[in-house]
Amino acid sequence: MKDDIILLKHIPLFSSLTDQELQRISSKMKIKLFGKNETILHEEDTNEYMYTILSGSVKVIQTTEDGRETIIAMHKTGDFFGEMSLIDGKTMPATVLALEDTQTAIISKKAFNDLMSEQPKVVENLLIILCARLRDSWNTIQMLNFNNAAQRIKMLFAILLGEYGERSAEGITLNLKLTHQNIANMAGITRETVTRVLDRWQKDKEITILENKHIHLHPVFLSALPRLSSRR
Repeated sequence: MKDDIILLKHIPLFSSLTDQELQRISSKMKIKLFGKNETILHEEDTNEYMYTILSGSVKVIQTTEDGRETIIAMHKTGDFFGEMSLIDGKTMPATVLALEDTQTAIISKKAFNDLMSEQPKVVENLLIILCARLRDSWNTIQMLNFNNAAQRIKMLFAILLGEYGERSAEGITLNLKLTHQNIANMAGITRETVTRVLDRWQKDKEITILENKHIHLHPVFLSALPRLSSRR
């Protein structure tokens, strides 16, 4: 129980609560570990539970009729998902998969409703986080409106910088494992196109793809990124 409270303290949704309040919340949660590539949440279950990521990362995907995968979102430690369906009771046409071994805290619809009634600070945090996600959605729509593949990828990187960017004197590194296929699935283009664009940027020394699939963006590249709707 004590370890669960320590983990919950680092979750933005619960960060303003006292240890006593966190203890009450923890008692209503079920902790579960999912292995890499394991399905965490099926579409038909999306209005039954909310999941908070205690460690690890996940991707939210939709599969087209011809079997192609589109990545709707990616969530890391501290994020949560499934809350919208608990609020409006509707399922979401998406599946959530673990990108790596991932530990989650699962809360049922009843426990979620009780939490919203008992903890106004959680409601306030939830509204702030949902507003940030709405702004991210606007940025994603802007990205998909670009006809140029290079501009789409630049916009995607600009979006990811807010969550995964680590700044240094030599630029910013996206601390997220990004395969060419992942980038293609998020930007709505083919993997071959992604490879061609990234290879050109590397040749021009605008970016460096590191061994762990993290991508370092050099200052010359950062100066050409499109403007985003602010998350704050």
